[in-house]
Amino acid sequence: MANLKMTLDTHVERYTKPIFTFPHNTNILFFFFILISYVVLMSESQFGANSHVLKLVRRHRHDWVVLILLGLIDGMLNLIEPFHRYLSEEMLTPDIKYPFHHDTIPMWAVPIYAYLFPCFLFLLYYYVRRDPHDLHYAVLGVLYSGVITGVITDTIKDAVGRPRPNFFFRCFPNGVTAFKENGDVLCSGDSKVIKEGYKSFPSGHSSWSFAGLGFLALYLSGKIRAFDRRGHAAKLCIVLFPYLVAALVGVSRVDDYWHHWTDVFGGALLGIVVSTICYLLLFPFPHAINCWAPHAYFIMLEESAASSRDEEV
Repeated sequence: MANLKMTLDTHVERYTKPIFTFPHNTNILFFFFILISYVVLMSESQFGANSHVLKLVRRHRHDWVVLILLGLIDGMLNLIEPFHRYLSEEMLTPDIKYPFHHDTIPMWAVPIYAYLFPCFLFLLYYYVRRDPHDLHYAVLGVLYSGVITGVITDTIKDAVGRPRPNFFFRCFPNGVTAFKENGDVLCSGDSKVIKEGYKSFPSGHSSWSFAGLGFLALYLSGKIRAFDRRGHAAKLCIVLFPYLVAALVGVSRVDDYWHHWTDVFGGALLGIVVSTICYLLLFPFPHAINCWAPHAYFIMLEESAASSRDEEV
């Protein structure tokens, strides 16, 4: 009997103990601070102290300051204890009793494929076109898309306090239930693990993925003129591929029992909306004639043309 009990305890521990245990979004905030610092340093070292890229960064320094402030706000939201939804014994339904194990896609990987990879493509395009406006506004836009999405996502997470599908084994690692006098659950698990257990809605992986990759999809659609009315289906495949990657990330969250499908759907919708707004703030509609460059580029051309006419007069 002792050996059987030991085997069962080992089995429970195997499927309830997470592999990655560092804070949920701390690494992403750190990534954004590193990326912002890199952009500024890159402007000086790679493009020269008087380069157009550095001038654009200085001209929009207030936007970069707001970006950093939003990152700090998102960090504070991760320190706040989320709303603990009341859960009686009758409310411990099967949909929150799934196994608690590692992520297929860990959180540290999200900024790499959703933000660092797009920034690499922006930089690659810069070396081809040498358009400082495109590089600056593309990097600024994708970072704003991510940070704004993060603030909204974590605010809703803290306010809603929805239990994750694996909440039961977060709360009771040994499978033995306990309740307070008012009937609410009395968790015996790790406090940090339990805290994350109340952050199911919306899915952060999904919202961040659709925010970064959604911005990239719109950026690519403008560069390759996917909606030029010539009916090139191959261009549409290129545009939809980032959305497919983001969708597969969302599916993995359901498969890993970290989110309900409604969490993923809500996060995806949030990321798509925010990325679209941030993109259209800086770039024309993908079906526009001049969809291949940011608004600032055409404003600069108009100002140069007006200046030339004034000099001629």
